[in-house]
Amino acid sequence: MPVIKYKTYIKAPITICFDLARNVEIHTKTTAKTNEKAVAGVKSGLLNLGDSITWEATHFGIKQRLTAKIIEMNMPFRFVDVMVKGAFHSFTHTHEFVECDTGTMMTDIFEYKAPLGVVGLFADKLFLEKYMRSFISARADELKKIAETNHV
Repeated sequence: MPVIKYKTYIKAPITICFDLARNVEIHTKTTAKTNEKAVAGVKSGLLNLGDSITWEATHFGIKQRLTAKIIEMNMPFRFVDVMVKGAFHSFTHTHEFVECDTGTMMTDIFEYKAPLGVVGLFADKLFLEKYMRSFISARADELKKIAETNHV
């Protein structure tokens, strides 16, 4: 199972970073390139333990839907969402936050299994892991800009 780990240092308080990372409207802003929007479940505000959300987005030129559920929440240090339904065979996305002297270290840990068995493994090596790494890092970088622009 591939694991993508991406760390981002943000010059903003841990509570601000934590809340921005679980904010539906901010998620939409940080994924604008894929036209991501909430279409079912929680559609606005902050995601909390037990919440489910269905995202609609365009990846690889194909409109897709993915439903995720928040299965762990330890405010303001960590929350975990898992795919309930979607294009992957499975995924777990852990969001971790550590308070530093002048800000917060945010870490995304994305563990996933590609769909379609052997074909999915081949696709993962060819392009999927690179695509997901880019998607996660771009979202984190956008969240950093929002946090530092609005909260420093």
